[in-house]
Amino acid sequence: MSSELLEALRQGRKLVVVHSNADPDALGSAYAIASCFPPADIHAPEGLDRSGKALQQALGIELVEGFDPSDYDRMVLVDTSSPEQVLPLGEIPRGSVVIDHHLPNGRWEGMLFHCDDSKASCAEVVADILDEAGVTPPRDVALAMMVGMLTDSGHFQHGNPALMRRFASMMEVHGIAVDEVMAVTRAETGISERVAVLKGLQRSRFDRVGEHVVAVAYGSTYEASICRALLSSGADVAFVGSQREERFRVSARCSQRMVRNGLHLGRFLDELGGETLSEGGGHGGAAGITGEGDAEAVLHMCMSRAMEIFRGMRDSASQGI
Repeated sequence: MSSELLEALRQGRKLVVVHSNADPDALGSAYAIASCFPPADIHAPEGLDRSGKALQQALGIELVEGFDPSDYDRMVLVDTSSPEQVLPLGEIPRGSVVIDHHLPNGRWEGMLFHCDDSKASCAEVVADILDEAGVTPPRDVALAMMVGMLTDSGHFQHGNPALMRRFASMMEVHGIAVDEVMAVTRAETGISERVAVLKGLQRSRFDRVGEHVVAVAYGSTYEASICRALLSSGADVAFVGSQREERFRVSARCSQRMVRNGLHLGRFLDELGGETLSEGGGHGGAAGITGEGDAEAVLHMCMSRAMEIFRGMRDSASQGI
């Protein structure tokens, strides 16, 4: 970790920015940076998702809406893999700090970029930064970070030893029980999300190679929730797309079994993004891609490539590789 990064966080007034439809990991990471390296404000360009809103309400985290860029000395972007995830901001000032844990894609040239893609959550990256700075977060900040760790790891389904050690350490230091963390994540599913998921399932289709099933669906909103519903219904990999005028967005999820078998959705969509002039990336078990084009066409490409991977897995298994 560079001393330049710590100095940038310690100096001046900062605007801490999270990605569109920000989740608890993004918000918890931003809250930690803003609280531990004041003065700073938090901005969510296109709001929070359901779980992010639950975390905001539980801890009373304040967000700024309209702002004057001249009021800030530096911008800090957390849990954001590319500029396209914060499009409403326009051009990001050179020299801004970017703290992330997704597979790097080279999209942050000219920024002070710090990424550790071995981490299951961005909150863990921020925790390492706080350790290096000699800062112990307040209890409410630690709770927000732990919620981020819990949710971004799929309630530990995608966790690793480093995540579990960090989570346990924060439990001990701050006296936070697991049920307290989980309580923050229990936001009631609204009727609009429930309807969107049901419509998404109606618009889904699937194919299979042996025991491996890939499903795709079209949904106008709540793509990630539809992905999870498809996995719960039996898919090993799910892709859900939406169209917003000339732009598309596709969310992808896969089972942890597929990740162990070698599938990395972040790399999968990063490669597809490079071929389609789109922006793709993410984690092994959860990723996304956005760009200009037709969502249905991209979904077709996702299904075709996933089927190729399944056939490769089948052939390797039959040959005993």
